[in-house]
Amino acid sequence: MADLIQYYGTGRRKSSIARVFLRPGSGKFTVNKKECDVYFVTAQQRAAAKRSLGIADIGETFDVITTVKGGGVMGQADAVKLGIARALMVFNPELRKTLKAEGLVTRDSRGKERKKYGQKGARARFQFSKR
Repeated sequence: MADLIQYYGTGRRKSSIARVFLRPGSGKFTVNKKECDVYFVTAQQRAAAKRSLGIADIGETFDVITTVKGGGVMGQADAVKLGIARALMVFNPELRKTLKAEGLVTRDSRGKERKKYGQKGARARFQFSKR
């Protein structure tokens, strides 16, 4: 049996983790065994997930298979975006310059701030009353 040609990239955003596989194909995009348009409901989520493919202009030459865990749907879309960018750099390292110029190579490190002891939340305090 012939070896399966695929390129792998991991994407993360907040608490979402995406495993992305690019395989030569017709441009099919699946997320957790569902079509991309079914999994990502809004146009903004779909655009965020497919942004890396649009920049590289090779969206129709690869099938994208992803599995995503954790977080919310928008965080998952951004995780897929980073995963695709990393997989494209494995496929062709010369694409790095183009992807980096668009800001698609850098992981967005912002996350939820932890709750502190003696407080109601990360920044919110308990209400103070003198009497």
